Amino acid sequence: MVKVCVCGGAGGIGQPLSMLLALDSNVTELNIFDLNIAMVPSAGVAADLSHLERPCKVNGYVMEVGQKPIDHLEECLTGCQLVMIPAGMPRKPGMTRADLLNVNADIAKGLVEACAKYCPKAVVALIVNPVNSVVPAMSTLWEKAGLDTRKIVGVTTLDVVRANKFVAQKVGADVKDVDIPVIGGHAGTTILPLFSQSEAGKKIPAGEVADMDKKVQDAGTEVVTAKNGKGSATLSMAYAGARLGSSIIKGLLGQGTPVECAYTKCSIQEGLPFFASKVKFGPDGVLEVLPVGELNEHEKARLAELTPTLKEEIDAGLTYASSNSFAI
Repeated sequence: MVKVCVCGGAGGIGQPLSMLLALDSNVTELNIFDLNIAMVPSAGVAADLSHLERPCKVNGYVMEVGQKPIDHLEECLTGCQLVMIPAGMPRKPGMTRADLLNVNADIAKGLVEACAKYCPKAVVALIVNPVNSVVPAMSTLWEKAGLDTRKIVGVTTLDVVRANKFVAQKVGADVKDVDIPVIGGHAGTTILPLFSQSEAGKKIPAGEVADMDKKVQDAGTEVVTAKNGKGSATLSMAYAGARLGSSIIKGLLGQGTPVECAYTKCSIQEGLPFFASKVKFGPDGVLEVLPVGELNEHEKARLAELTPTLKEEIDAGLTYASSNSFAI
């Protein structure tokens, strides 16, 4: 079936994400990688998950801080078909997006570079903030190395998960029957839920659509506040990541053509070479990025409003890629 690696698998998102992937019947081998400064050793996470009543084999791998993944992850990554990367530093008080990008792009680069060398045909799903910049940077570096950019995916599924849950609660629908596409990017105003494309979403009173839009955008801050600054959206992010991971795996195995929103390189939106929209997944990763479809007036205005912000964040990632390359 499928061999999966979670880089950052002993962290706050990585542990529950790894557990959910280990429960996926399509995953037969799961590698947990993290640094020696992780909250618990990756070998301990692997030992814990190996006791689940599932056939999945689980292995742990560790690397010391300061070492290069490309020098140490050959055994861990070889043969992997999906690599999920919930890694990087959280944004700290006083940090600008540029500061965060400089730190996390380097972290992502080290891991994606190792993937390019040891599992170049794997799909690499990035949960590294700022996603709007990190994904363009890694996709461009991947392409510069002569590899297929259909393999690089930004995980924006949590925006869809939140929109579905909030709308279901608002209109009294069963959340299983709600499917709100969320397009654009994965931060602040670049997150655009398309309520008009869902029967449940259409039931939101017109005067409350803007507030619901804002609620989806600000949901991450709500969790940080509720955790009193001691954490962020780790559990819901793990759930969302596993949902996307499961769909990618089904596509790899030819189990239909699952569709999930994701942030990828595409040409569906003029002037924005990276964009989140519905994506069909297949044996090679991204099979097709679907157009955004018909928008109402509110959504058209919001798309126009978010475009310059998203373009600036994409350009920041492209600038990073222009001065870097993989050592493979």
